Amino acid sequence: MATTTNLPPEVTTINPKSTPTTRIPGGSFLITNPTPADCFFPEDFTEEHRQIAQTTADFATNEIVPNSDAIEHKDFAVTRRLLKEAAELGLTSVDIPEEYGGLEMDKATSAIIAENISKQGSFSVAFSAHTGIGTLPLVWYGTPEQKQKYLPHIADGTMIGAYALSESSSGSDAVNASTRAVLSADGQTYTLNGEKMWITNGGFADLFTIFAKCLVTEGKDAGKERLTAFLVEKGTPGFRPGNEEHKLGIRGSSTTPLILTDCVIPSANLLGEVGKGHHIAFNILNVGRYKLGNAAVGGARMAFNNGLSYAKERKAFGKPIADFGLIQEKLANMATGIFVGESLCYRTVGLIDRALEGVAKNDTAEIQKRIEDYAVECSIVKVWASEMLDMVVDESLQIFAGYGYVEEYPAERAYRDARINRIFEGTNEINRLIITGWLMKSAMSGKLPLMAAIKQLMDEVMAGPTPKEDREGALAEEFNLLAAAKKLTLFAAGAATQKYMAKIADEQEVMGSIADMIIEVYAMESAILRAEKMSTAKSNSPMPVAFARVYTATAFEKIELAARRIIATVAEGDMLRTQLTILRRLSKHDTTDTIALRRQIARHVIQAGRYTL
Repeated sequence: MATTTNLPPEVTTINPKSTPTTRIPGGSFLITNPTPADCFFPEDFTEEHRQIAQTTADFATNEIVPNSDAIEHKDFAVTRRLLKEAAELGLTSVDIPEEYGGLEMDKATSAIIAENISKQGSFSVAFSAHTGIGTLPLVWYGTPEQKQKYLPHIADGTMIGAYALSESSSGSDAVNASTRAVLSADGQTYTLNGEKMWITNGGFADLFTIFAKCLVTEGKDAGKERLTAFLVEKGTPGFRPGNEEHKLGIRGSSTTPLILTDCVIPSANLLGEVGKGHHIAFNILNVGRYKLGNAAVGGARMAFNNGLSYAKERKAFGKPIADFGLIQEKLANMATGIFVGESLCYRTVGLIDRALEGVAKNDTAEIQKRIEDYAVECSIVKVWASEMLDMVVDESLQIFAGYGYVEEYPAERAYRDARINRIFEGTNEINRLIITGWLMKSAMSGKLPLMAAIKQLMDEVMAGPTPKEDREGALAEEFNLLAAAKKLTLFAAGAATQKYMAKIADEQEVMGSIADMIIEVYAMESAILRAEKMSTAKSNSPMPVAFARVYTATAFEKIELAARRIIATVAEGDMLRTQLTILRRLSKHDTTDTIALRRQIARHVIQAGRYTL
């Protein structure tokens, strides 16, 4: 891979050798107290990580962004050429085994590339679809013959991949697909019929992973139709892409339906096992979710830097608008969002890389199992980062004001492009239900001792007020707020579980509010631990602490509000009054001067001229 030794300006090195080694169970952050040493953050990048980050950022800046007009006009020849050039740099093959032409690197590297390639939304989508959902099903589930036939060409960019799961009537409910696959009497071929919708790279991809219902002939599901995956090549008779969709955003990416009409493929093109397609679909989505989070962070940084640059240049009432308090507040909120996004995204990929240590590279079943253990964290990253990006592009457009609504300025396209991320990789609503549902299931099965933690908390709150833990340091109050946030979340979840028991899954509004609390706990903890880690390492910058303090204060308000909403729903009368009293006791805290902190952050980024620590 072509690399450079220059450190990206956004990264401050602390200790590249401080990567944690202790494996932490997925979802356990609610009932444990991880230390900064347990977490992987951008400051822990190795030299190789930093070189790859710089290589990717340079390629995006120098090759992709200058071709934005052609990309946005759906000149797919340009997109394919850029994908080929990215492949020549090794950027498309980090998840592909070496024996098939790949680089077989860690998941942090994939995340770093996803973040730094995302300076042009449409290309980023095409790239992510090719390297993620277009590649991993084959890596994890392909036979040796399938891998040998396709993976070297996917790695070098001569073949582009796509993934076809969604249908017009089964988006989030993907297992209820209407596309059918029928095995021939002699067992030599499958015939596929149906239509897939919203397929990224659909108009120019060469190899498609297509999901269809197929009759299971063996095992407990014998005689039933179950979701199954197949490999279909471009140009196969009976298979064609439909017309390009004309979209709100990411207009330069290819999005088409796929039409299968008596499409006959060899039985050797079955991917995985008949009836096990749902495993492929869901395991791939976990990876897509955390990588989407990194891409959102990269997009947010691009939008922020554009907005900041304009705020410094645009003058009103005789001075740059960056000098005005309400603009500085926006800049501070945007920069804080990027810092927190980096923190929770790389903390998550660090957990996954740590869990994969010692697993044989060809043991794909164990690899998937260990990644799936972090399904909650992956969904949190997806939801939080996509909504953070929406906030940043919205505020950036507001800074541009009227010019932000004009196509010639960068804010307009970034605003449109960002919106899809709350739908991609499972809608944010579905992911919120996954977060709460996964934790509830883990609690009921005993995988995580959540019920014991809730009972212990209930005993504690009924015994009366407990003193705060005596802490020291610049983040002492933030650690106390974090402890209180975890208690509030467990308290609200316990109250809801006690009310609805096994039927809590039917109470989606309550499930969503619990998920909001869980998401904010993970985000604020990630920010605090990263800031503490940098402070302990004697970073010269005061910014990490400022970012963590601002975000913690804001997140705690959201957590308290969500807890009140849940308690008001699950209790009434004397029970309601008692639980609100407990809630007030748990949420009691000193206020933080976030206005002064935001001014400090704004001054820093204005002087620097970009997001930086």
